[in-house]
Amino acid sequence: MRLPNPARLLVLSSLALALSACSLAPTYERPSAPVPAAFPGQGAQVEPASTDMAALPDWQSFFLDARLKALIELALANNRDMRIAVQRVQEARAQYGIAQSDQWPTLGVGGTGQITRSPENIRQSNSSSVSRVYQAGLGMTSFELDFFGRVRNLSEAAYEQYLATDEAQRTVHINLVAQTAEAYFQLRTAQALHELITKTLRARTSTLDLVQAQFDVGVVSELDLMQARSLLDTARADLAAVERRQAQAGNALQLILGMLVPEDLPPGAEFGRNQLLAAIPVGLPSDLLERRPDIIGAEHALKAANAQIGAARAAFFPRISITGLLGFASPELGALFGSSHRYWQFSPQIQMPLFSGGVSGNLDLAKARQHIAVSTYEKAIQTAFREVADTLAGEATYSRELDAMRATEASALKILELSKVRYETGVDSFLQVQTAEVNLYGVQNTFIQLGAQALTNRVELYKALGGGWGTVPSTSEVQG
Repeated sequence: MRLPNPARLLVLSSLALALSACSLAPTYERPSAPVPAAFPGQGAQVEPASTDMAALPDWQSFFLDARLKALIELALANNRDMRIAVQRVQEARAQYGIAQSDQWPTLGVGGTGQITRSPENIRQSNSSSVSRVYQAGLGMTSFELDFFGRVRNLSEAAYEQYLATDEAQRTVHINLVAQTAEAYFQLRTAQALHELITKTLRARTSTLDLVQAQFDVGVVSELDLMQARSLLDTARADLAAVERRQAQAGNALQLILGMLVPEDLPPGAEFGRNQLLAAIPVGLPSDLLERRPDIIGAEHALKAANAQIGAARAAFFPRISITGLLGFASPELGALFGSSHRYWQFSPQIQMPLFSGGVSGNLDLAKARQHIAVSTYEKAIQTAFREVADTLAGEATYSRELDAMRATEASALKILELSKVRYETGVDSFLQVQTAEVNLYGVQNTFIQLGAQALTNRVELYKALGGGWGTVPSTSEVQG
């Protein structure tokens, strides 16, 4: 049975869509991870099931401080970097939609009219001076028959770039949670130091008053008086410095939140280990890194580069496109849709590159970018491995260091008590008291900052492992 010409057009289009399954892109193979199977200190053998057992909870369960949780919620809703990341996903999604639409014909309904007056000397005999032509129908714009997968590979590349952008949004989400926690801990550290220095200032003021009274009656020398005053002045200088640090930490937190810190937030937990989840998984396999969104995104970018090679290869072959129109044509508008005025038009076009260095250059460019994408993917894995290994080393040592500092603080307190007794009984000079106070103050200062570093290290481990495997809010949820 012979098909009418319009039906042939539809059959040919359907055949082109079926043939577009052909692809000249190289077969994708994931590069092997250029890192050891286990992290340092985690053991050489890891049971396969431990990958799931090692998964961290989502951030709502990891952070135990109610005030910090409220701050993270505000940051996720108002931070401008997060909003930009969400819009980047929308942008990539739109670009993918544009590339995907090129795989299908574009159909439209329209009509045209043309009225022409011809001079007498060029008119045919017995013809009117004015000619009219009206057309209306269903038209198909130039549609490429994707025999070699060029359009399909371009669509695949756009899709992989969209997925990579979506993973980049997840990375921003994880980093923002960690940045909020770290900024909060910086502020709490400054507040703890402010409290320590304030107490030290009061103690040194009392000491100076005592030494001044003894100097006034000639019991101690002016040297003792100057040493006591020097200790007080040092504490005043440190107080001014920590007030500046506290203000700057508050400003940093406000920038991350994208708004002023509300006054009605829940009270914060005691500054210390109880602000974070205590149990950190052990026996972590390095393939856990494959769950990190930045590594997933790097692999999507690699797949996109792979698809671009297929599109570049397809450019060496002919490009066939068709344009068609199916409808009615008539010299009279009133009779346009009569059964005798059916009209169709079919315009195929073929293009074949002969001498074009750009086609070969585009293939070389696509291959070079694919090699770059492989190295970028491998570097992302290596960087992630180093980040986890560093934070695991911190987890293995911070606890012991804090225990040692705690014991050092107890010893420094005892030394100060004994020094004061010996000074008051005249056995030692005030220099011994001064030395003991300086040592105790230094130990307490270091202890507070070391505790903050231990908390930050645990947050960094959480971020390095991909921020937990809970549900990350969708784009619409973040926008809302």
